[in-house]
Amino acid sequence: QDVMDIEVKPKPSRPHWYERHVQACVAELLGSALFIFIGCLSVVEDSGGTGRLHPALAHGLALGVTIAILGDI
Repeated sequence: QDVMDIEVKPKPSRPHWYERHVQACVAELLGSALFIFIGCLSVVEDSGGTGRLHPALAHGLALGVTIAILGDI
């Protein structure tokens, strides 16, 4: 009888407590701060001629950048 070699895969280790808890909270804080800061600045700096389009585009751009940078965390 031939005995087949069975590969034993090591059990994936759990992420460090920092990666599980702190990193996610810091990413959420930075993402929310960027979104709110950019959105508020776009409304404050509105010159009156752009109407609602400028703040809407600024919020959309801020959200897109935040997701692209912090999405994998």
